[in-house]
Order: sequence, then structure tokens, then C-alpha cells
Amino acid sequence: MLDVTLIRQHPDRVQDALRKRAVDADIPAFLALDAAFREARTAVERLRGQRRRISADIAVRRRAGEAAEELRAGARELTDRLTAAETELARLEREHRTFLDALPNLPDDDVVAGGKESNQVVRTTGTPPEFDFDAKDHVRLTEDLGLVDHQRGTRLAGSGYWVYRGEGAALEWALLNHFLDTHRRAGYEFVLPPHLLTYEAGYTAGQFPKFADEVFRTDDDHFLLPTAETALVNLHRGETLDEAELPLKYVAYTPCYRKESGSHRTADRGTLRGHQFNKVELFQFARPEDSDAAQRELLARAEELVTGLGLHHRVTQLAAGDTSPAQAKTYDVEVWLPSLGSYAEVSSVSNAREYQARRGGIRYRPTGGGKSAYVHTLNASGLATSRLLPAILEQHQRADGTVEVPRVLRRWGAPELLRPRVTRG
Repeated sequence: MLDVTLIRQHPDRVQDALRKRAVDADIPAFLALDAAFREARTAVERLRGQRRRISADIAVRRRAGEAAEELRAGARELTDRLTAAETELARLEREHRTFLDALPNLPDDDVVAGGKESNQVVRTTGTPPEFDFDAKDHVRLTEDLGLVDHQRGTRLAGSGYWVYRGEGAALEWALLNHFLDTHRRAGYEFVLPPHLLTYEAGYTAGQFPKFADEVFRTDDDHFLLPTAETALVNLHRGETLDEAELPLKYVAYTPCYRKESGSHRTADRGTLRGHQFNKVELFQFARPEDSDAAQRELLARAEELVTGLGLHHRVTQLAAGDTSPAQAKTYDVEVWLPSLGSYAEVSSVSNAREYQARRGGIRYRPTGGGKSAYVHTLNASGLATSRLLPAILEQHQRADGTVEVPRVLRRWGAPELLRPRVTRG
């Protein structure tokens, strides 16, 4: 949620920042609504004060045995006016809240305007692999190596699901173990959160109300988390933390459940896009002055993991229109997929500034005293696996159909070499 004081004091700045996202919010109309809302709130407070005074006067007269019918009549008339004023205030408050809830975060000043076409490559690591043989794509590799069963996944749950089997399941679990161990050794507290969350959790994360229809809902108003970030940002909802505790660093593993569907397009085949996938998520609650450094640290952690897997990749700073509505700045770490001749995101590293903290009422108390302030919240995929597996298979494949497994995964039960299990006719 945006700071309403910022909107009041710098409306043009807010409007210009939102336009970088192609959001043309009617700020002048909101300011008129805001003025009416504050005036109505003042009127209600004034009427409540008058009612308290009349009630006190009636009590005084009653104790003195004096008539108070005139005051009672005035009290009844005042109550009617107060009821009408409170009704109007409630209406204005709903409109006020609805407008603020719909506004996305303001992109940082160095985030450029536009959509995906305006994303900026920050750096590239390694070089794309070159093959002197007929290289296979990740879908054929998973079939030949017996790693992923798409047919039975569809039979079990429908389109957009798959089953990891044998060495495929072992490789998936090795990736998760490697990521979790790396982050825990770096001082991140391991969390296994619930997969079912309440509406308020989605609101705090900035996903609701706008994206409430894009998650899997249950019949008791819970939803399946689309990412562990949604749970982690709510760990301290409604709390005031001590400054000395910050930063608080968490790492979580969860499956992620999303309505977004795969398709028959080449770019969406295999495990690249589906309704359920595994992800290790990093999250920090930080002081405002530390959040830029925290984002750099999270980005470095994600990059280090991809580099350790021996994968050619790049880092991209997202343009305002391609940045999640709750975030002020995002970097994507993207791995190279030779079969597509393009990159696929495996980690988004984002800084929400105080946007989520305002929605969730998450503050910190300065060590030296003074007024409490909102924390900054940051998250990063550390990492998502459903696109890593295709990148590992495609980039590390050999002419004989085998795939070399990155050395860092072997201590977690992954084999040194993946060998074909089926022969194509």
C-alpha cells in the first residue's frame, strides 16, 4: 500500500511513477475523495463529542432531579445526524481503501518505463554451450533418461502437471537439498510454512484483491500459496520488531501452486510452466537504509547457485511494467536454454520497500527510541527448480545421450551421469 501522505504531498510524482507501469490512476479524483473522507471523519468525531457532552449534561440533571426532556430530544436528533454521518464516512472509507488497495508499488527511480521489451540486461556469465552433435531438447532428454513422466502426471491431475521419477526425482531433491543447505549455512532460518493461507495473507503480500482469481481457492476461503513469499511476509504481520533484530532472514521450501497453465507452445513444454513446481524462497525483513544492500546480497546468492551448477546465465533488471505490482525493483536471473535459443527465469530478486509492510502493519522500533517505522521486505527465489532441470539437461548433455550432473549435487544422492533408459525407434 502506498503512503497516503506521499500522495497528498507529491501527487505529480506519484502519478508519473505509476505511468512508468502504464497505470493511469486518477490521482486528482482520489485527492478530492481523500479530502471528503477526512472532512467526514472530522464531522463524525465532532458529533460524537457533542453526544458525549449532552449525555454528561443529562446525567447531571438526572442526579439533580431536574427535567432533561429538551436535552433528550436534542440527543435523539444528534444521534440521527451521527448515524447518517457514520454511514457516509463508512462509504467514503470503503472507496478510499479500494482506491489505495488497487495501486501498485512505485517503481524505483532507476527502473525504466515500459514492459518486457524494455528490460535491461545487467550482465552475462559464461558462454552458451556449442555442440558438434545433434543436441536434444529438454523434453526429449527427460523422456530418454526416464526422469519425468508427463503422461501419467496428466492422468493424475490434468494438464500442466508431471511426475518426477527415479533419477529425475533424486535430481530434483538434490537441487532442493543443495539450495537449503547453502542458505542455512549463510545464516538463513529454515521455515516450513502452511500451504493453505487466509485472504489476509494474500492481501499483505500484495496479491489480493487484484489477483485473487489467479490462485487455487478452497471452499472455506483459504488458498494454496503461489510462492513461499506469500507465507514468509506474513510471519511478522501486525508486529513491531526491535531494530536490533534486523535483518531477519528466512529460507523456505514449498511447492508453488499457480493457475497459470502450460501450453503446446515450444517455450512452455516440459516442466517450464505448470500448475505446481518446487521452489526454495529467501526472504528478509530489513531496515530501510539496508534494503538496497540486502537486495544485492540476495541477487549474489541466487547467481552463486546458478554459477555453481555450471550454467550459462544472465541477470536482467526488469522494466516497471514487467515488475510485480507489489515490488519497487526486481532483478531476474535467467538460464540459457539452447533448444529455444533464449533465456528462462529461475530467480526473481525483489525489493518491495515498505509497500507490503504497510499492508501487513509490520514495523520496527528504533534502538535509540523515537517513532516506530515500517520495515522493508525483500524476497528472492533461491532457486525454482522446474526450469533449472531443463537447463541442466540441455547445457550438460553429451553426444552419447548422457548428461553430466553438476558436481555440487552428487553429495545429495544425484548420480554422476544420467544415462538413457529408452531407445527411440
